[in-house]
Amino acid sequence: MSIFATGKPLNPLTKVVPVFLAINNAYAPYAAAAIHSLEQKSNKDRYYRVIILHDGLSLSSRIRLRSLVTKNMAIQFKKISHNLYLRVIVAYCTRRQKGAGDFFSLAVYYYRFFIPRLFPMYEKAVYIDSDTILRGDIGELFDMELSETEVIAAMVDPKVTMVPEFRDYVDKAVGVPHDEYVNDGVMLMDLKKMRKMKYLSTMIKLIQKYDADLVAPDQDYANVILRGKIRYFGAEWNAEPQKKLPKDTKLVHFNLFNKPWHYKDVPCEDLFWNAARGTGFYGDLRRQQAAFTAEKQKEEHEKVGALIEKAGVLAKTKKPLIKL
Repeated sequence: MSIFATGKPLNPLTKVVPVFLAINNAYAPYAAAAIHSLEQKSNKDRYYRVIILHDGLSLSSRIRLRSLVTKNMAIQFKKISHNLYLRVIVAYCTRRQKGAGDFFSLAVYYYRFFIPRLFPMYEKAVYIDSDTILRGDIGELFDMELSETEVIAAMVDPKVTMVPEFRDYVDKAVGVPHDEYVNDGVMLMDLKKMRKMKYLSTMIKLIQKYDADLVAPDQDYANVILRGKIRYFGAEWNAEPQKKLPKDTKLVHFNLFNKPWHYKDVPCEDLFWNAARGTGFYGDLRRQQAAFTAEKQKEEHEKVGALIEKAGVLAKTKKPLIKL
């Protein structure tokens, strides 16, 4: 079955907007809401190819995600095979996870950096995390121009600027000025330039050389490797959930805290549930919210505290933990 079996033939001259997400089975419901919001805000005169990078989605998840296909939006699944690069990443994550009381990124969070290597047919693409909801056309982000020296476009991470421990950690342990450190959950990627600079192999070499104990490893490595090669866009493309969103907000990112599928009465919950309602995962998400007990909420708060504490400890280092 063609991924473009949507009832409307693809004009070969039409410019496709490739949008990537990286998930495992647990994140499929959130990805469905993100994809549905993307479709709702899409330009009906354009084509969008949503490519889901995964580590082995169940048939049920794939069927429900596939049901979101429309006349101008296709969905493709790509399982990341265990090649040499991925084995290094999995081993690194396994070592660094032991006893860690934080939100340590699993190997799936590194999949975004396999995109240039696995999809040579694309010169650029958009990557979004599964915990995002669109309020504008993602094609507008794809159309953003990058200069000859800019490899990605992203936003300065607001969590880093707001939390003193994170700010000190980034300045001292990562070795990147905190006002230049970006969140890699929403990116415009120049894949051609990333291939030319051999981004993936560079990241693997750094992992093997330093085996660094980091707070946000995939994001930390990206900021070190891409420093000086980033175009910064505003909060309209990576906004924190808030009670009154600015009118120009095009994407909301439920990053780290206050997930609406865990908590009630959180900012922008209506935005999420309106998008989730149009998917086959709505009931699952409501049951997940109901099952997120006070004990689980306490555990999550403790993990957040441990993450901040770890950042504070690492901030006392005398030199950056990784160097390019």
